[in-house]
Amino acid sequence: MIQSYSKYVAVPWRNDAAAAQRVIFCVYNETEELRLRAKIDEFEIATRAVGHEWALFDLTDTFPNWIASQRYAKSYFQKPGLLPTLLPKYLTYIETEFTTFMQDRGTDENFVVALKGVGSLFGFLKVKEVVDKLAPMAKGRLLV
Repeated sequence: MIQSYSKYVAVPWRNDAAAAQRVIFCVYNETEELRLRAKIDEFEIATRAVGHEWALFDLTDTFPNWIASQRYAKSYFQKPGLLPTLLPKYLTYIETEFTTFMQDRGTDENFVVALKGVGSLFGFLKVKEVVDKLAPMAKGRLLV
């Protein structure tokens, strides 16, 4: 996967690409998740080797951090059936955290912003929903 990514990220980037065209999906078997996480630095090395910048946004703990910040968090644990009504706010939380992350790092058109921990969204949000919200904020490339 690293070799394929290295070749892809080395191709000159078009400045007029739409947000959806700037998303790079790394598709892998779910059993490879831990191995991929352990090698995430190789993606950064490959990115920097071709002259692009790198930023890593970790989604892994966003759900527990978000739910813990909710006023009635305990009631959602007692009655999980209430949670679906609150999940749109989780997406807003991710969007806000991502915006802050991007601003803090001063990302621009030369950055690959990688999303780590996408598997932690399953059961709460669709990956497509999250990518559709975050892709326009990544002026360079969004790696999922």
